[in-house]
Amino acid sequence: MKRILTIAIIGLLLVGCKEDNRTDYVINGKAEGVYNGVRVYLKTLDFKTARERIIDTAIVMNEKFSFQGALEYPELRFLTVNSVAGRLSILIENNDIDININKDNISTSSITGSAIHKAFQDYEAEFFEFQKEVKAIIPEYRKSQNSTNKQYKDSLTDVLQKSKEELTLFPINYIKRNNTDYLSLIILEQEVDKGTNNIKICKETFENLDKKLKNYPMGNKLGLKINDLNQIYLRTAHLEVGNLAPDFKAPTPNGKIVSLNELKGKVTIIDFWAAWCGPCRRENPNVVRVYEKYHDKGLEIIGVSLDGQSRQQNPKKAWLDAIEKDKLTWNHVSNLKYFNDPIAKLYNITAIPATYILDSEGKIVATNLRGKALELKVKELLSK
Repeated sequence: MKRILTIAIIGLLLVGCKEDNRTDYVINGKAEGVYNGVRVYLKTLDFKTARERIIDTAIVMNEKFSFQGALEYPELRFLTVNSVAGRLSILIENNDIDININKDNISTSSITGSAIHKAFQDYEAEFFEFQKEVKAIIPEYRKSQNSTNKQYKDSLTDVLQKSKEELTLFPINYIKRNNTDYLSLIILEQEVDKGTNNIKICKETFENLDKKLKNYPMGNKLGLKINDLNQIYLRTAHLEVGNLAPDFKAPTPNGKIVSLNELKGKVTIIDFWAAWCGPCRRENPNVVRVYEKYHDKGLEIIGVSLDGQSRQQNPKKAWLDAIEKDKLTWNHVSNLKYFNDPIAKLYNITAIPATYILDSEGKIVATNLRGKALELKVKELLSK
């Protein structure tokens, strides 16, 4: 499968982004079979919220419609037609652009006159072709799961996993190969808004872009957005899988101050919960079962209670009563400060139940596992 766009396409793209080109665009649309008076909308899309915003509106008359406007640089827009299902993606630049609407399948409508859109179409075609290749692996993978041949099964699992990872990183890898093209700036903005990739990867990709791209108004705006998101990421980067779990100290029910490092086992579960938390209490029987089954083999659990909400008349009593009622016989600590608990803040806990699973070295290996998944991970770690 072709993975790099042709030199001709890149040439067209560079021509399409010259600053001394036309300063306005005209979209001439044909809509065969669409009735007079039907509205056509030109929209932007917030990829993060999937919300559309109308930029301009036209009305079909004699199966034709038109839009006029001006852009400083090419931008991605979406065209929708009342009574026609779906929407049409289009990269608009200042030029005469012709659109021939296919009312039976708007995504196959023809667009001519925008060189950058042609490059975008080729990029999408490349992506969808690769997506088809990944999907084609799935039936064989499912078949392999019933096989007694472990090597065959593991091989298909590995192939599918790597293919999915490559598909997720497809836009990023495209940008890296075409780091001087304005289209790469647009694709990177989509990736940042979608949140598909780690902000760390997006930041590295942005920094690798050609300096001229980063100095465009869109480049400046995207750079600021990435920096803001990266600051948020850095607040929780220490909690990524593979990092050492941050140590903490807190009082036990009898007032003794203990630390995480004192209580860790071969495998450790840090369980954030509270007496007032219904989902936590419903999960407790499963955690009890796992603890009783694996404690003698090296499993330790540290319950961190977020009791202390304003509606609790006696938070400590509620905490201790819940420990006794649910038969939670492992280690417990709490500052009884609700979500203002310093441990909750250290571990970026915004909802409970929440769990961190640590290996024998105290490294984070998984988060927020419940039910059978929790037991399987504990069993896996203890068998190493």
